[in-house]
Amino acid sequence: MGLEAAAAILCGGIVGFVLGLIGGGGSILATPLLLTVVGLPPHAAIGTGALAVALNAFINLLSHARAGHVRWREGSLFAVAGVIGAAIGSSLGKKVDGQRLLFLFALLMIAVGVQMLRVGKGSRAPDKAYRFSFARLAGFGFGVGVLAGFFGIGGGFLIVPGLRAASNLSMIEAIGSSLLSVGAFGLTAAVNYALSGLVVWPVAGEFILGGIVGGLLGLGLARTLAHRRGALQRVFAAVVLLVALYLLWRSVPHLFAA
Repeated sequence: MGLEAAAAILCGGIVGFVLGLIGGGGSILATPLLLTVVGLPPHAAIGTGALAVALNAFINLLSHARAGHVRWREGSLFAVAGVIGAAIGSSLGKKVDGQRLLFLFALLMIAVGVQMLRVGKGSRAPDKAYRFSFARLAGFGFGVGVLAGFFGIGGGFLIVPGLRAASNLSMIEAIGSSLLSVGAFGLTAAVNYALSGLVVWPVAGEFILGGIVGGLLGLGLARTLAHRRGALQRVFAAVVLLVALYLLWRSVPHLFAA
């Protein structure tokens, strides 16, 4: 096994673990890892990462489904509406400077992370009075899709709280169900890049292989934390805030330089 293949498998394992644990963060981690560790050029890293994250998300979705964590009706409606929103948002995002997008996305992630910490009830019981609302789920899905497409980074950090706000899903159900949208958003982007020849297929395969193993480990930890009141939600919020600080660190110097 070559050094590049080993690096791709290792990076895929890290991304798969995060996806299995919190249902998001895959593409935010995948692109930097493919750039800095594997050594792909920027556009190839984005395209290859989008494909790998999408397929890893679908694989992790099956694991969560077997564990009973997926609410198919809510997750499917959210994903379909989100894909439509992502197509619109990505068209708008192309017109905005990349560093400004990173900066704005970091601010949004901080708001999401703080809100999740304030709620602090990751193991809430389903609301028996809850009534399925097509309009509410589709509206939240479309809005999250627009934001995910506009910023061009991930979507899982927005999908999980979006599902929670639009339905009565528990934290572990929102994480499992969110993988439908993570996979759909990523696959949409990957097809666009693949049509332009910007997917490195061997690296994508190695990345996915590592992601399968990492995803199983992440799912195991998510199951453990799901039984501890608020623990999984605090982990989710902490990862969101850490990545937001990293994005601020990356983007702010460029903004001042400009």
